[in-house]
Amino acid sequence: MILSPSRAARVFAYPAPVDLRRGYDGLYGLVEQGLKQAPLGGDLFLFVNSTRKLCKVLLWDGTGLCIFQKRLDRGTFAKLWRDDDQVVRLTLSELALFIEGSTILERRSLSPAPTRNVLVSDRGV
Repeated sequence: MILSPSRAARVFAYPAPVDLRRGYDGLYGLVEQGLKQAPLGGDLFLFVNSTRKLCKVLLWDGTGLCIFQKRLDRGTFAKLWRDDDQVVRLTLSELALFIEGSTILERRSLSPAPTRNVLVSDRGV
């Protein structure tokens, strides 16, 4: 992958197929309205078309908006969206697998589920 975002960058996948004829302004609007995120915050935003042959990643690099686009010659990208229209969060490693055309993300999430911090009282127990 030619993008080198900070390790702190988050990846948000749009939860439905997108008409990828959209450019900077159209994708910017989807990030603000659909994902409820700030497009200029340094995070990465993944969009996939309905045939899952084409994807775009929108990224603010500190000086301007960048769009990375890939079209697969064979096969399809993993289907990340579900019927509930929930925003899908990916790690940078999962995004790299996705862009390479791996469908393992379709079958299971590779990231561990969020953990809850449990406070233990110090009552001498």
